[in-house]
Amino acid sequence: MAVRTVRTTLVGTVTVTAAAALTATVLTSPAAADSRTGDHQRTQQAMDAAVADGVPGVAGQAVDGHGTWKGTSGVGNLKTGKKRSAHDRFRAASITKTFVATVLLQLQGEGELDLDDTVEEWLPGVVHGNGHDGSKITVRRLLNHTSGIYDYTVDPEFARKTFGKDFLKHRYDTHRPDELVGIAMTHKPLFEPGEKWSYSNTNYVLAGMIIEKVTGKAYGDEIRQRVIKPLGLRATSVPGTEHTMPRPSSRAYSKLSDKPVGKTYDVTEFNPSLAGAAGEMISDSGDLNRFYRALFGGRLLPAEQLKEMKETIPIEGVQNVTYGLGLIKSELSCGKEVWGHAGGIHGSNSWAVTTADGGHALAFNLNGDWSGDSEAVIEAEYCGK
Repeated sequence: MAVRTVRTTLVGTVTVTAAAALTATVLTSPAAADSRTGDHQRTQQAMDAAVADGVPGVAGQAVDGHGTWKGTSGVGNLKTGKKRSAHDRFRAASITKTFVATVLLQLQGEGELDLDDTVEEWLPGVVHGNGHDGSKITVRRLLNHTSGIYDYTVDPEFARKTFGKDFLKHRYDTHRPDELVGIAMTHKPLFEPGEKWSYSNTNYVLAGMIIEKVTGKAYGDEIRQRVIKPLGLRATSVPGTEHTMPRPSSRAYSKLSDKPVGKTYDVTEFNPSLAGAAGEMISDSGDLNRFYRALFGGRLLPAEQLKEMKETIPIEGVQNVTYGLGLIKSELSCGKEVWGHAGGIHGSNSWAVTTADGGHALAFNLNGDWSGDSEAVIEAEYCGK
């Protein structure tokens, strides 16, 4: 299987769909699926294969011209053996970035800010030190990850407390946005603004801070008023510091290691402020499909802003994948293009993608962060292999 990767999460590397292959063999026992449609068999098989690869369970939904298909495989609770549900809520992680970018583009369309404003204009003195200079970085460069700002999640001390076994001691800690940015500022920039592309969660923590500065309201409040409520996304929330998961939901599991071996830990509950505007949101597959279909259907942004959002730049070392403003565009092995975002956080890996017209959407979640081929699920849905 050919795999190309881009760091798009808080818990390591999530594969970006660029090329994948999947055998047609069903590797596990039949899983629950909606019987109304019969053309998602390969997608179901890919979900089953992810479970056979070691992930506890997979759950998702697809929407196309034939209706809605729901597929699950594996379990949502390793202790009780309870099956996963296609309606499970989960931590959407970096899929949050598309919501944040959408709000900023709405604000630009309303004349409240310009994406070519500098960070310094809105957050004076925040991005400085060790070569960082907010007067040289635009809001646009935050959204497309060309700012050069160091990713706070890579900081050794933060990583030790957050991603290893020490997570169990610090899982309920609260992290302020300015604190997370401050961690990044103790390191030198990766490059001069605009010189390269490098995924940095710090960019979106800053984007959330800018939304608050422009509107006078928390970024989560703006997402609720501008996106969640208008679209009726009842399973979607911006939890802030709330550590529990709303129901229905499955348990989330991790090895708390960069190796897919060893003890499996239940990491369902933790304070998501460690991600903030870079990845704290909770949703389900149905809501994520509605969001991306509405976005690409022109219901959330004026045509000019949507066009800007879809202006992508190449990612060095990765073919057939480019990054826009909070969006990943991937060309699949069959030539089809899908748009969306990946999201990975403790115990949870997710994808939500759609075709450019919003006509065919897929969102799904794996409730383990150490195994399972997400690319194969997307390839199966859109390319039938």
